[in-house]
Amino acid sequence: MTVEEATLSEPAADMWRTAVALRFWSVGADLQAFYDDPAKRALMKPEAIWEVEGGMKLTGPQLAVASAGRSRIYQAFEAAFAKYDFLVLPTAQVFPFDVKERWPTEIAGKPMDSYHRWMEVTLPATMAGLPVLAVPAGFGGALKLPIGLQIIGKRHSDLAVLQVGHAYEKASLWIAANLPSALNG
Repeated sequence: MTVEEATLSEPAADMWRTAVALRFWSVGADLQAFYDDPAKRALMKPEAIWEVEGGMKLTGPQLAVASAGRSRIYQAFEAAFAKYDFLVLPTAQVFPFDVKERWPTEIAGKPMDSYHRWMEVTLPATMAGLPVLAVPAGFGGALKLPIGLQIIGKRHSDLAVLQVGHAYEKASLWIAANLPSALNG
């Protein structure tokens, strides 16, 4: 087995723009009825209102651009899978954070412009409709909580992704032996 650094041909900034537009369209539409009812809107989190209002501002041409972007993301994965059997990425850009913190507003000195930016590494594989399995990778951050890796496979390779995850689990016995005290209770 060979492990190499890999990149997708679609720029991360373009994938992010595509993801945000498609989220506005999808999540915003799902929450629209709550938003339209003033009593229910008063109970919504600011992040949910942001999704709805973002969706309301989308135009047809913007959705067409996002749809084309989603196709480019899929094609970028296809090109990567011409060389690699699997791609492995972190499940988030940060370790779990305190529940009192709504979402990280900065990571490594870079301001986060939305509540889901801290987990943007999960969005491309989701938009491409690929099988993904999250497995434990270790513990860290201020609270010594777990973080994972996402194993991404080609289209329709669900079983192969599960097999890689199982092999990883068998080879990673240290995880169970090193649970942080917060998870041992």
